[in-house]
Amino acid sequence: MKNKTLAAWLTFVGGPFGLHRFYLFGWANRLAWLLPIPTVLGLYGVHRARTMGLDDPLSWVLIPMLGFTIAGCAINALVYGLMNTDKWNERFNPGSAADAPAGQTNWLTIGALVVSLLLGTTVLMASMAFSFQHFFEYQVDEAKKLSQPGLVKKSAD
Repeated sequence: MKNKTLAAWLTFVGGPFGLHRFYLFGWANRLAWLLPIPTVLGLYGVHRARTMGLDDPLSWVLIPMLGFTIAGCAINALVYGLMNTDKWNERFNPGSAADAPAGQTNWLTIGALVVSLLLGTTVLMASMAFSFQHFFEYQVDEAKKLSQPGLVKKSAD
């Protein structure tokens, strides 16, 4: 029996590493094995930003991977937590009664929903802000280089 509350918490807490997919779909699930890749790349981007500074262009690409993966898992936790009991048991507990306790919502499920909504939207907005800010700063710097070629040479000397 797959428990909806446990699935919602696993999706939020361990989702970026695919734990919820292993729980719900088993070890053969491809997405469960692929989810850690953007998570680890994003963590590497955070490490690069901490060691090399925020001017590192590679970290601009890698850090949002982590944020979007966390936000996607938070959205998935919302989908699981909001799924009605009949649909949950039909999909994840076939052969059980439509109102089996494993698919019912309780206060721990609501807690997973609240935390997922709060932190998922925060991480999503922070990832978008980080990405857009660094992208536009890079564009402004490149435009300055094109419009004032003598200024770049003087600063390089």
